Amino acid sequence: MTKRAIANVGFSAGGVALLAGCSGPQSVFEARGAEAQEIMPLFWTVTWIAVAVTVLVVAFMAIALLAPERWRRRLTSEKVVVGFGIFLPVFVLSGLLTYGLLVMQAGSARSRSAEGPGITIVGEQWWWRVVYDGPDGKQIVSANELRLPVGHQIAIRLESDNVIHSFWAPQLAGKLDMIPGRTNTLTIEATEPGISRAQCAEYCGGAHAFMSMYVVAMEPDAYRQWLEAEADPATEPVDAVRRRGQQLFMEHGCGGCHAVRGTPAAGTIGPDLTHVGSRHSLAAARLPNDPQSFRRWLTENQHIKPDNFMPEYDVFSNSELDSIVAYLDGLE
Repeated sequence: MTKRAIANVGFSAGGVALLAGCSGPQSVFEARGAEAQEIMPLFWTVTWIAVAVTVLVVAFMAIALLAPERWRRRLTSEKVVVGFGIFLPVFVLSGLLTYGLLVMQAGSARSRSAEGPGITIVGEQWWWRVVYDGPDGKQIVSANELRLPVGHQIAIRLESDNVIHSFWAPQLAGKLDMIPGRTNTLTIEATEPGISRAQCAEYCGGAHAFMSMYVVAMEPDAYRQWLEAEADPATEPVDAVRRRGQQLFMEHGCGGCHAVRGTPAAGTIGPDLTHVGSRHSLAAARLPNDPQSFRRWLTENQHIKPDNFMPEYDVFSNSELDSIVAYLDGLE
């Protein structure tokens, strides 16, 4: 293969990789929320203005380097310097600022008319605590997955009790910081059912890059049914293997960090596991939700998600691991 052919293959592979980054559940180019649909025209406006400015700058550079003397003299004239160096940037940046403020005010208007139930997301290290206000006023605690009813403006309270995080679900809305000691409110309105992905967009320490979650937009009736089921305590183990898994879970202190409603486990340091088996992922979207992933997380979580606060459990036999995995997988 010639050098030229190798270069063409390399450019093609790079182009495919770039295009692949423009799709998927975290793509900014697929707007599935009202605010994201408002942000999209602003994004393209800024992008095309940036392209036009880049072309203009390259053209001026070409003139300065390659054009005849009389063209270069014109380029250094006072009119060109003042017009393109002062008035054009002021005009373009002022227009973009005004347009951006208008888009931001539209988001504020939605937050004033947001509907219930309210949802609070707390940025932990490095996972998400998600708390729903139930129909009866009681709080329903979940983790690492956000569910929303389609067509409803939901005010989401964003908090942190450790360091600054930032919640960003690009297909639904813009990002907003989570600052210790302060509550910021982000209003999200999903416009269609589907699964997208959110990410912590502010560096927050060790496992920051692996602090994600799935956002599931559901039809309103399905959402209400899910919320009612989410409020229920954990299901009791139905067979000997899972009962043994529950016993091992309690005996080895897992309930000191994790909560499983309906059992003595009432920890708040780690994610609530009451219905962990029904979520779309494990470890804040680091792993798929299946028995093999439960096993891997228990025994090699520091390799999968370095610097997380959970120790690796290498004290269990294979049969004990099978029991614990069966118990956790059955928490639906």
